[in-house]
Amino acid sequence: MFNKKLLAVAVASSLLVSACGGSSSSDNDDPTPTPPPSNSAPTDISVSSTSVDENAAGAEIGMLSATDADSDETFTFTTQNEQFVIDGTTLSLADGVALDYETQTTVDVDVTVTDSGDETYTKTLTIDINDALDFYGFESAFVNGESAVSYSGQVARHLLINDLNILIDTQLGDTAAFDTDGNFTTREDVIVALNSYFDVSDYDALSQRALLTTTDPAAVQQTLADVSSSSKNLVGKIAGNDEVGQHKDWNNGEFVGWGDAGSTTPEGLVRMFFNELADNADAQLGGTLRQDPFGNDITKIYLTDDGRDLKQLIQKFLLMSVTYSQAADDYLDSDTPDKGLLSDHTNSDENFTSLEHQFDEGFGYFGAARDYLEYTDEEIASKGGRDDWQGYHDTDGDDAIDFNAEYNFGQSTNAAKRDLGATTDTDYTAQAMNAFLMGRELLNDTAGTALTDAQLEELKEYRDSALDAWERAIAATVVHYINDTHADLDAIGTDDFNYSDLAKHWSEMKGFALGLQFNPFSPVTDEQFAQLHAFMGDKPVLTDSDAVAAYQAELMQARDILEQAYSFDSENVANW
Repeated sequence: MFNKKLLAVAVASSLLVSACGGSSSSDNDDPTPTPPPSNSAPTDISVSSTSVDENAAGAEIGMLSATDADSDETFTFTTQNEQFVIDGTTLSLADGVALDYETQTTVDVDVTVTDSGDETYTKTLTIDINDALDFYGFESAFVNGESAVSYSGQVARHLLINDLNILIDTQLGDTAAFDTDGNFTTREDVIVALNSYFDVSDYDALSQRALLTTTDPAAVQQTLADVSSSSKNLVGKIAGNDEVGQHKDWNNGEFVGWGDAGSTTPEGLVRMFFNELADNADAQLGGTLRQDPFGNDITKIYLTDDGRDLKQLIQKFLLMSVTYSQAADDYLDSDTPDKGLLSDHTNSDENFTSLEHQFDEGFGYFGAARDYLEYTDEEIASKGGRDDWQGYHDTDGDDAIDFNAEYNFGQSTNAAKRDLGATTDTDYTAQAMNAFLMGRELLNDTAGTALTDAQLEELKEYRDSALDAWERAIAATVVHYINDTHADLDAIGTDDFNYSDLAKHWSEMKGFALGLQFNPFSPVTDEQFAQLHAFMGDKPVLTDSDAVAAYQAELMQARDILEQAYSFDSENVANW
């Protein structure tokens, strides 16, 4: 009954539609088209990773994706931020761009997504910067918020060496200027001026005198007292003058490399150079015009008449006999109880343990800025790169250079120069700095407790790696100046010969090479060291073409000794 009623209603409805003029098949020839569905704009952007390691230039960050109500949509991602690039859906740092955790912990990048209908959506993505062990800064284990790092004394001695070198260059430089500058009237005046940086008998007076080492922007520290309030000198730290701990008795016959073995001492050699400078100045004050072996007037007081540059000899030898000797044979050594790496690591009466402080002082003598790994080799060596990273950089942004943290001194710059000059890649800068960082992190993590035997051995391995890179950079620098000296000697008798250049190159070679004996861990044996300096001599051979050629051959033999001792790549040795 129910189905029959439904059927009757359906038939009636059909008849009614037809009678009212309902559509027929002929009315459907031109149907109204169905409007296409509207396009929805994207509503969100995501990235598969929101962090990137600091110092990783051009690093890939993650894969981009978009949220859109439309199915089967395609997207194009773009950014106007020049620090980033997008390749398809891959977000990366731009080529050569690396981020620094110490200056910013996050970075924002605006990303725009465009769908196939040209609808867009822009979102700011925040990328976390992962902290790496790349900055020589460690918080005290004993005083919250305080630094555990301190090596201002080492910075003060670097500045003493720097300023002494500038004094010799500017006030004992050109003979014409020396005659008129009025700084010196007697030979003794010269000795007093030199000793004011070496002996520093009147530290109060020196500490108030403006530093000769300058920076742009100006340095935080304008006097030596601003760097270190306690008395610092060079003579007390030169090899032989430390009371305990040195692996040879440099003041009693074991200093080799100048004259007969044991004929002088490290301090004695510096004073001999001072006396020669004073003699040259005295001759100038007396109106005597000195000449080189080729009959040309000598226009620099620090140039001798036998092919040596006293400015370079003094600076390079002090870098070796003070800074390198102190680091390798004292603060980083491990052969004397309660000294160097065997210092107390349990005391907590300061922000740091004795062992932490000893390690810091060894690092301080390397001379690297705390963010050394942020620099390129060109920037450390002041040979290119960013304009405001030429040897130093205002890392903390206070419009001043902090000598205790933001300046590269001494051997740290030579390491970069040799990395730059290598034909077969070397990385002495990274090897040294990473070893110092890992050793210091170990000490920071264990501060307040005695090192286990295994931890001490690990610390020694970091020490060994740092000193290995440090010394290889020095030895490679000696090779570099052997090559330069050999080329200078080739030019004798030609328009290309320059007496000043020859004296400079020979003196840098000799000054650095003398210091290789101060590292108890050096791969150069005593026999090799003595032979090295027998070949170099105490002055270059400049006259008699046969004698010059024979001396050049000996320089190549000296170079061979270094190549063998350090297993240097032969191409690097030929091209450094």
